[in-house]
Amino acid sequence: MYAHRTPTMDDDPPTPGRSGRRPSRTRTRSVALVAVLMLAVAGPAWSIGGALSVPGSDSVAARLAEWGRNHGLGGAVTWLEGVQYQLNPPPVGGTPAGGIPHAVGPQPAPAAQRATSLPPPPPLTTTAGSPALPGEGQWQTASTVAGLPAVRVAYLRPDNVHTSQVAGVMWIDPTLVRGQLNPGYQDPGGIWQAGTSLTPARRPSTVAVFNAGFRLNGDSHGGYYSEGRTAVPLVDGAASLVIRTNGTATVGTWNQEVRMGPDVASVRQNLVPLIDNGVVNPRCGTGGEALWGRTIGTSAYIDRSAFGVTANGAEVYVAGQALSVCSLADTLRNAGVVRGMELDINPTWVSGAYFQTPPGGPTHAFRLYPDEQVGPQHYFLPSSRDWYSWTAR
Repeated sequence: MYAHRTPTMDDDPPTPGRSGRRPSRTRTRSVALVAVLMLAVAGPAWSIGGALSVPGSDSVAARLAEWGRNHGLGGAVTWLEGVQYQLNPPPVGGTPAGGIPHAVGPQPAPAAQRATSLPPPPPLTTTAGSPALPGEGQWQTASTVAGLPAVRVAYLRPDNVHTSQVAGVMWIDPTLVRGQLNPGYQDPGGIWQAGTSLTPARRPSTVAVFNAGFRLNGDSHGGYYSEGRTAVPLVDGAASLVIRTNGTATVGTWNQEVRMGPDVASVRQNLVPLIDNGVVNPRCGTGGEALWGRTIGTSAYIDRSAFGVTANGAEVYVAGQALSVCSLADTLRNAGVVRGMELDINPTWVSGAYFQTPPGGPTHAFRLYPDEQVGPQHYFLPSSRDWYSWTAR
């Protein structure tokens, strides 16, 4: 069983080669980085230097890619991502190195479940077309509030082809925690009451964080509303993650299942619904840019993330490697999601983590899935993009 160790702010990056493919991914990322640098020479040095010196923990490749997209090189960056994928697609067959991950989580209190908390979710069904591996699809307590499981995580292989990869599923109990949309200092930018980072004062009460959607420069095909004002206009028909004023979350089609009202604290839109009424969007594999944004392909098996809600209001975040749009949707539905949407994609932006703070001790941060490239302390520093946090009630 693979077990996370307790990380600190000074942790080294994850050990390469755990899945047998990290070194080659690094080499191909280096090829793309060189190519972006070659493109960048056409721009002013002060502009590139500014992109590389902004605060936060975004990788150099991610910063250069953002610079390229901001300076008319979006098509070139997307092409380079496609080259990376062709040179090094995810491995086929095999089993996860070290087996199904094991979350390091506190043991729930032996007291009876609180009347208002949600019942535990049923185990996930293996989608690998073979008997489940030990621990596959089984829920593990990752964070507790008042001794009750507030965050549970489970792992499973995403399909019957990429059987050495795992996706992480994070189940959140909204009766124990409340959600908040946090701005990025570049996306959406501007001045907000909510901070761009998880400050030391907020960390002890925080149990989970994860990335929001595509960039708000048009890639998301939607808008951004928070704190009573609109940063980017909301779009009718767009998939929308709504945080209510009571801290609970829902997902729906804007101005159909969800709409503006006095109980709406924030709205983050991204693309079109991935799951509606428990049914996966039938165009998950064919929609292309018109539905799923400017990516290297809907059938490309890459790092992806998504969010949805179950029939009883549980909130579910999914992230992992080797996921297509369709297998991402299938994983959401496997977890009981009835309405869901894709969030961000690519390894430099997918960033789910859970937290534990022992009494009187520091906050410990854990990646949701083993080869997640974004460090679990990513939001301890200012974030360039918007993100979500979940804190104890």
